[in-house]
Amino acid sequence: MTISLPRPAPQAFASVDEERRDRKQRLAVAFRLFAEAGFEEGAAGHISARDPEHRDLFWVNPVGVPFAMIKASDLILVNDRGDVVQGERPINPAAFAIHSAIHRARPEVVAAAHSHSVHGRAFATLRQPLAPLTQDACAFYEDHAVYGEYLGPVLGAEEGRRIASALGGNKAAILANHGLLTVGTSVDSAVFWYLAMDRCCQAELLARAAGTPVCIGEEAARATQKLAGNEEVGWISYQPLMARIVDRQPDVLA
Repeated sequence: MTISLPRPAPQAFASVDEERRDRKQRLAVAFRLFAEAGFEEGAAGHISARDPEHRDLFWVNPVGVPFAMIKASDLILVNDRGDVVQGERPINPAAFAIHSAIHRARPEVVAAAHSHSVHGRAFATLRQPLAPLTQDACAFYEDHAVYGEYLGPVLGAEEGRRIASALGGNKAAILANHGLLTVGTSVDSAVFWYLAMDRCCQAELLARAAGTPVCIGEEAARATQKLAGNEEVGWISYQPLMARIVDRQPDVLA
C-alpha cells in the first residue's frame, strides 16, 4: 500500500515584502519552539533565513534576546561581511561564521538551525552518525554528516567554511563535541529537522544505555528516508507546531 501525504502548494505572495514578512514570522516562531524545547543556553544558538529578495543577506536572531521573547520585528538582517544592515542589535559572531558560510555554499538552502541542545551535544561527543534505529532516525539515513573535530568556539570564517564543507549536500550535521546543525529549503523544514534530530539523538542514547540496539536494514532505512526525510515532510510537520505557538503566543508575529 502506498501512503501519500498532502503536498504543500507553493504559497503565492502579492509582493516580496509580504513574502519577507511571512518568512520572518516563521523564523520568529522557530525561536519560541526552541525555547519550549529547552534549546537555549545564554547567548548560544541561532537560526537564520535567507532574505527572499536580497539572497546574499540573511535574517537571524540578535545576540542577547531570549528565544521565548523573540518577535518577527526583533530579527536582524546581516550581509556577507557580518554587517547588520537592518535592526538595532548586534549579531552573535558564531552565528555569522556558521550561517554565512552555509548560505554561501548552499544557494538552495533557505534556513539553517544550530543550538546546544542537551541530547544533540551529548551525542556529538561520540563523533558518530545516527544509526537507523527507529523510523524517525531513518529520515536522516545517508543524509547527515559528522564534522569530526573540535577546534574551539566557532568565531572565524575559516571554521565556518570547514563546517559548511563537512555538511556538504546533506540536511544535517553532527558537530563533534558541540551540537547539531540542520538546513532546509524552508524555515519550516530546517527547524523541524533540528527538533526531530535532537529527539533521535535522545532515543539512540537511551537505546545504547538500555542494551545493544538493533539497526533497521539498509534497504528499509533507505526506503524510509525517501518517505520520511524529504523536504515536503519537513514542511508539513512544522505546520501544527507553528499553529500552536501562534495560537498561544500571537505576539510572536509582531
